[in-house]
Amino acid sequence: MLQKGSYLNVVDNSGAKIASCIHNVSNPTSRYALLGHIILVTVKKLRVKRRFASKIKKGALAYGLIVRTKIFRNSYFGDKLKFYENSIILFFKKTYNLIGTRVFGLLPKFFRFTQFMRILSLCTGISL
Repeated sequence: MLQKGSYLNVVDNSGAKIASCIHNVSNPTSRYALLGHIILVTVKKLRVKRRFASKIKKGALAYGLIVRTKIFRNSYFGDKLKFYENSIILFFKKTYNLIGTRVFGLLPKFFRFTQFMRILSLCTGISL
C-alpha cells in the first residue's frame, strides 16, 4: 500500500532510479495505491551511468504503474504475492506509452489480464 510521499524504485531503463508518489490516479478517493494502480510521480534521483543521456530529468512529472509492493496481494487461487521492494515502471503523461524499453526483474502474472500485457514481454521473467 503506497500513499503520497512514498519512495519507489524505478525498474525500467528510463534513467530514473528513485521516484516519489504524488497522487493516485487510478482511484483518487482512496488513500492507498496497490499493485496494478497508476500513480503520478516525480523523479527524485537518476541512475549514475545514464545521468547525462537520460530520457527523463530530475524533478520531472510522469505516470507510473506499480509492479511490485511490499504488502502482499491475494490471488484467486489462495496465493499471496509479496516482494521486497516497492517498484514502478514510468509512462509518458496521459498517453501511457512506456519511457523505457526494458524492464528489470520479475513481474507478477497478474498483468497478463490487464491492458498492460505488453510489459510482460519486456521483463526478464514472470512470477506466480
